[in-house]
Amino acid sequence: MARYTGPVCRLCRREGVRLYLKGDRCTSGKCAIEKRPYPPGQRAQRRMRRRISDYGLQLREKQKLRRIYGLLERQFRRYFAEAARSAGITGETLLQLLERRLDNVVWRLGFASSRAQARELVNHGHFAVNDGRVDIPSYRVRPGASISVREKSRSIPPLVAAVAGAGARRLPPWLQIEADAMRGTIISVPTRDEIDTQVQEGLVVEYYSR
Repeated sequence: MARYTGPVCRLCRREGVRLYLKGDRCTSGKCAIEKRPYPPGQRAQRRMRRRISDYGLQLREKQKLRRIYGLLERQFRRYFAEAARSAGITGETLLQLLERRLDNVVWRLGFASSRAQARELVNHGHFAVNDGRVDIPSYRVRPGASISVREKSRSIPPLVAAVAGAGARRLPPWLQIEADAMRGTIISVPTRDEIDTQVQEGLVVEYYSR
């Protein structure tokens, strides 16, 4: 499956904000967007002077949200279609579906330094949901589910380093963690106030509702 493998700082510059695609390393202050606060490309600074259309604003918010969670366009469109069919506010439901992906929950619990690393660790089968091995990053966890690091995986260097560096990260109120047991629990479905993703989801809804 195709996936972007280029420099992730280029994506942050394109969207004009930190997307924290490197996870904890993005908090070190050494971010390309601070040195070059304009989109990549030879004529980027000239294009910045132009007025962005409503469609352009909607597109940028959609791309920003898609890149934050590391999804391809087809995957992201499926999430939006499901959110649109569900009861409630479409934009909030979309964020809830994305937050409940297993790779995102693993990152939120501090078992990985970034969502990309969490996706890789899940793919390699290092985590269990309700004591059953799950290696699908898009697996949707439900309230009451327990996510734990498998016994044989607790000493691998990437996971040990991620856990050691996760102390300063704020745990969302919809999650609970037992650090010693390397186990986390989904307390509830997150509300919009409990999701710290800096995005205007209403513009994403407008983009797909054209």
